[in-house]
Amino acid sequence: MASFTYKTIVLEQKPQGVWVLTVSRPEALNALNSTVLNEMGEALRQIGEMSYEDARALIITGAGEKAFVAGADIKEIHELDEEKAKSFAQRGQSIFHELTLLKIPVIAAVNGFALGGGCELALGCDFIYASENAKFGLPEVSLGLIPGFGGTVRMARAIGQRRARELTYTGNMVTAQEAHTMGLVNKVFPQAELMAGVMKTVESILSKAPIAVGSAKLSINQAWDMDVEEAQRNEAKIFAELFTSEDVKEGTQAFIEKRKAQFKGQ
Repeated sequence: MASFTYKTIVLEQKPQGVWVLTVSRPEALNALNSTVLNEMGEALRQIGEMSYEDARALIITGAGEKAFVAGADIKEIHELDEEKAKSFAQRGQSIFHELTLLKIPVIAAVNGFALGGGCELALGCDFIYASENAKFGLPEVSLGLIPGFGGTVRMARAIGQRRARELTYTGNMVTAQEAHTMGLVNKVFPQAELMAGVMKTVESILSKAPIAVGSAKLSINQAWDMDVEEAQRNEAKIFAELFTSEDVKEGTQAFIEKRKAQFKGQ
């Protein structure tokens, strides 16, 4: 299995095209700085260029047992001026948007603090699984700031405006279970069982047609910016395009023959 080690992240390939990206700055609770963002951007570029044969799912997590990502690096932020701050925010937004653009599912395995930029990173993933000790929050107002990596946009879409306003205005943290109750987190596990729980869902996804999963992600994401009628027309277009793939022929034929489909991502 391939493994790519950077300075602040580790990108590791697991069987069947599953990749794990680990933010690895345990001495700083995996806080995001420019190096982390740049290396994450490079890793996502690498994965985005892979075929379905080589990349089927991406899991994002943090090193250690205390933090997923505890936020942005405050020491670096303290040195920013207005122009540099805008560039820093846009860089983070752009990289987290790459998670949306990837054709494969991206799952956040939140194993501890997911605060500020860490919470925004989790929000950029397709869905979130968390350990029982995880904490979520957007505490930027405590620093005289607001979330800058998409938090004011994605949080409201994830849990509704009223809850998002409360979390953002107060800067308060919520537990994994509270985050699950409000719809931010999909599932909560004991910490020792988190990755096994993530892999169980990944295995279910791997048994499905990769082009279909990618097309479903595309349709869901594009629908956010469309009215219902336009979104349904777009869904029909994507649905029809799948009939040019070998996977549709294989999937429907396997159903008729009462056997397990052998999808190739073609």
